[in-house]
Amino acid sequence: MINQTLAKLLTFSFIVALASCASKKDKGMAGAEQFAEGEPKPISFWWPERLDLSPLRQHSPESNPYGEKFDYAREFKKLNIEEVKKDIAKVLTESQDWWPADWGNYGPFFIRMAWHSSGTYRVTDGRGGAAGGQLRFEPQNSWPDNANLDKARRLLWPIKQKYGRKISWADLMVLTGNVSLEQMGFKPFGFAGGRTDDWEPDLVYWGPETEHLASNRHGKGRKGLKKPLGATRMSIIYVNPEGPDGNPDPQLAADDIRENFGRMAMNDEETVALIAGGHSFGKAHGAHKPDDCVGADPAASPVEQQGLGWKNKCGKGHSEDTVTSGLEGAWTASPTRFTHMYIQNLYNFEWELTTSPAGAKQWVPKDGAKNVPDAHVKRKFHKPIMFTTDLALKTDPKYREITQRWLKNPKEFEDAFARAWFKLTHRDMGPRARYIGKEVPKEILSWQDPVPRRTYKKINNSQVAELKRKILASGISTTDLVKTAWASASSFRITDMRGGANGARVRLAPQKDWEANDPKSLAMTLGKLEKVQKSFNRSLPSGVKVSLADTIVIGGAAAVESAAKKAGVRVNVPVKVGRTDASQKQTDVDSFSNLEPQADAFRNYYSSKNYMNPLQAMVDKANLLGLTVPEMTVLVGGMRVLNTNTNGSKHGVFTNKPGVLSNDFFKNLLTMDNKWEKSKENKGLYVGIDRKSGKQMWTATPVDLIFGSHSELRAVSEVYAANDGKGKFVRDFVAAWNKIMNADLF
Repeated sequence: MINQTLAKLLTFSFIVALASCASKKDKGMAGAEQFAEGEPKPISFWWPERLDLSPLRQHSPESNPYGEKFDYAREFKKLNIEEVKKDIAKVLTESQDWWPADWGNYGPFFIRMAWHSSGTYRVTDGRGGAAGGQLRFEPQNSWPDNANLDKARRLLWPIKQKYGRKISWADLMVLTGNVSLEQMGFKPFGFAGGRTDDWEPDLVYWGPETEHLASNRHGKGRKGLKKPLGATRMSIIYVNPEGPDGNPDPQLAADDIRENFGRMAMNDEETVALIAGGHSFGKAHGAHKPDDCVGADPAASPVEQQGLGWKNKCGKGHSEDTVTSGLEGAWTASPTRFTHMYIQNLYNFEWELTTSPAGAKQWVPKDGAKNVPDAHVKRKFHKPIMFTTDLALKTDPKYREITQRWLKNPKEFEDAFARAWFKLTHRDMGPRARYIGKEVPKEILSWQDPVPRRTYKKINNSQVAELKRKILASGISTTDLVKTAWASASSFRITDMRGGANGARVRLAPQKDWEANDPKSLAMTLGKLEKVQKSFNRSLPSGVKVSLADTIVIGGAAAVESAAKKAGVRVNVPVKVGRTDASQKQTDVDSFSNLEPQADAFRNYYSSKNYMNPLQAMVDKANLLGLTVPEMTVLVGGMRVLNTNTNGSKHGVFTNKPGVLSNDFFKNLLTMDNKWEKSKENKGLYVGIDRKSGKQMWTATPVDLIFGSHSELRAVSEVYAANDGKGKFVRDFVAAWNKIMNADLF
């Protein structure tokens, strides 16, 4: 319940600023030299702890040069994918003077580009990943871990220029990784297009640190990576290859790897496959010390460099003088062909610690032969190398069992790498319904959150209307119908397109047991809805059915219509049908557990497990649902008067007619007839007092009161509280409601 948790949190502080706010505060405290003369200062400069609504205003249609009506899926289907792949294959071996390829093949370079584009994905909140092509924007394009990948995208520019809107940068980078694997002798599992491009950077909390490569994100004794983070240091994709905090201990590195790759949705086998498969190609670059040679990242470079960064002043500035990670060398003697040499080398050699020319800690074979050809200098050879993180695959007992098995069964390793690579590059795309192209694998994978194909006809609009009547006549309250529909649909998150009403997983583990969903009440309502559904299906013509997933959504729509009618506003809540019901077997319980809400301001729910304060969590939840500021506002106000709080809490239910879709929440929040005071009985809560009588009228959480105290939220709330705002409130609520209900229908 929100009461006790808030009491603890808010005794300490009303609002604990996000790390992003903290960094803004640091800039503000640093003084005006942070801002050029004539440059406006953001509000956070003066009030760094003010609730930031900017996450709900990002990726506006105005940013997209193609416009709102642009249909990327339609454009992609016009593409001759084989022609594109041939063009990419040509680029792989076309050396260019300004950035020559290692061993004459850009394949390993492009694999790294696809990997780093995809590898930011994290299961905790679904953020990161290849979709959107965020590698093109700050901060990712200027992270130290992405050094020189700006060149990889420039090498691909002629292809992007040729095909224009028909292929996004997001798809092109992943496809290029696949073509590179193919060209170097490895068969990928498949490829799906459908990733649209973003046109501005995502606002993502990447960590509390204020410097690149810093690490201040673990618990005491370096135990546990703090949520929602995935990487172990700021501005890197995974873990420190030299070992945790530079400590060359393979077992400690294994611990970091397991936690980090687990946050990417990878199990032990997938993790080992990705590392062993990825390091079968290419090399690391550390010919010189970065501080001695390398200039600013792209974001900090002067305009004449045209978005290219890390200008290297040592030697040629490229080729054998390339500096990227600071580590130097290749893992195998055949870096541009797929072999099983990586795992073989892991076990065939005894490895000793050494340092690269840049001073980075790495490993080479004791008395090993120099059998790795130099990437640029003819007749020059080197010993193979390993990172501390590579030796973890031999040291850790579980990883060792996997690599030893694959040493004896190389074909099993090949299949594991193909599948893991496909998952890495497609995990954030969501359901298979979003996949486009001729190379989409036929096999359905458990991590794709499959739902059954519909084998029956959908009900029509008149049948939907009839089902609404039967649901309302069943005796289920409008509050329970709304709560159940919300519990089903609001599991959706736009970041990785997971969750939502399709599949009716709200009746399955783990979703049926989530605290926010009031499990006992939910089970009763679902049982009643299932009876209505089965009875209704018996009355339908042969071959026509309605799923429980659709029934839940239709029940929510019927309840909203009924609640609006009681408020004197007649409205039709349209319903899209066609959802099917997933089975428990089709539901990965561990994977789905990451979707459990630790806070849901729309139900005034907050868990002590949450890593944000309640106000930040409200904005984050709205962001995950893809809502705007007005949509968040109208949904909170509507859900309060519909009496849908978790566990029946009355906080924020500012109405004497709960269950009626009125604008009472906004009217009673903004009226000057009340004054608000901190509760004497419950710290962290507030009471609304009638100014004349002194009578307590309402109780509230900060999540409720923020809509009257935050100037921007108050401005929106005033629209709905106005005398002419009643009808608009209902219409806007219905529009926002349907956005949530239909979010996962692709």
